[in-house]
Amino acid sequence: MYSSVSMEQTHLTNTKFSSLAIPEALSKALSEQGFEFCTPIQAKALPLTLNGANIIGQASTGTGKTLAFLVTIATRLLATERSSKRQPRALVLAPTRELAVQIYNDALDLLKHTDLRCVCAYGGTDYDKQRNQIEAGVDILIGTPGRIIDYFKQRVFDLRKIEAVVLDEADRMFDLGFIKDVRFLLRKATPPDQRLNLMFSATLSYRVIELAYEQMDNPQVVKIESDEVTADNIEQSVYYVSNDEKIPLLLGLIQKLKPERMIVFVNTKAGADLVCGYLLGNDVQAAILSGDVPQKKRQRLVIQFGMGEFPVLVATDVAARGLHIDNVTHVVNFDLPQDAEDYVHRIGRTGRIGQKGMAISFGCETSSFYLPDIEEYIGVTIPKASMEPGLLVKPKPMQRIRSASTSSRRPEQKNKARNSPHKHGSKSSSESAGKPRRRRKPKDGSKPAVNPSSSSGE
Repeated sequence: MYSSVSMEQTHLTNTKFSSLAIPEALSKALSEQGFEFCTPIQAKALPLTLNGANIIGQASTGTGKTLAFLVTIATRLLATERSSKRQPRALVLAPTRELAVQIYNDALDLLKHTDLRCVCAYGGTDYDKQRNQIEAGVDILIGTPGRIIDYFKQRVFDLRKIEAVVLDEADRMFDLGFIKDVRFLLRKATPPDQRLNLMFSATLSYRVIELAYEQMDNPQVVKIESDEVTADNIEQSVYYVSNDEKIPLLLGLIQKLKPERMIVFVNTKAGADLVCGYLLGNDVQAAILSGDVPQKKRQRLVIQFGMGEFPVLVATDVAARGLHIDNVTHVVNFDLPQDAEDYVHRIGRTGRIGQKGMAISFGCETSSFYLPDIEEYIGVTIPKASMEPGLLVKPKPMQRIRSASTSSRRPEQKNKARNSPHKHGSKSSSESAGKPRRRRKPKDGSKPAVNPSSSSGE
């Protein structure tokens, strides 16, 4: 049976990290990062997990759950002896590359005074580099299910020494179709009653609970009742506009609010190109974060945006979860999401722990009918914003956005495509093979110039 612990969400609790049974090396790292008091999820989960209890935590992004499970597994590993082969002793699974990288970075900060070694494995880049890092020895393996299964099946590592398993954003694992991969890895690890099991999810749906029954030994539920959506630190509003007014309104809001960091959410990649094109054409520095942007570029954009190198990030829902960017002041739903739960995660990019934020939505001709479901889901009516005079700005022409898939092609691929024998009806290579190139004779009667880069010996 489940035992349940719940409390009303606030910014911080009166529970200090120093009051918990945490090793000195971890306490020192927490202190250096300015962490003194626990958030609600940390205050409720850590006393249980540090004593070996399996938990399911219902907590939204930005509530401190990552630190809760990292402190738990690091404390456990520091108290036990590692094997000579240094096989993974803790496995942390995340649904997206962005979330996996964020967990890894947080782990590096926490573990800097220990000899625990963590590695992050995810698809899209650095295949051999990640493999070599795992082969060199790892205590905490963090990553996405697909890439980790790939290395596991190649016998790069085994899971027979696993002491703790963390499944972060379990609901998202189902949404993205990763749950079969998750079950595969959990079955290959040590039995549930011989390891610590921690599962976190924004919603405790039937399928998440069912997975917990399968993979956990007598788990307890730690539940934070109120969500980021109803928090006082996020000011929500909706503008009812026509489709043609959305770009002028966005430009007017940017001029008025002068955001330090604004994320503009759209539903499609084509929509992202359109919005970013108009922003760039109207002298607003912006960039696109979407699924077809190469992984290294995505990571670079997140870093640059977080450092304030440009004020507006135009994103599809690939950025709605798992991205921790400090000081995001505004979120704009240029398109309302079809899924009400996605609205929660989108606006959760702002107003993170203890900070104020503003979430603005456009109820347009295309997406306004999603609003009733969103309001029913969050349990509040989003206030209607009034259109002030002059808020609609006449836009300058948009700047053309270069396709990420095109710009990411290698130079030799571009040349190959440019010189393709099937392009523009040109002759095939077999047709022209062996025939010398005819030089065009200059009109002035002089001899044709010889290209110094060509020779008969090529």
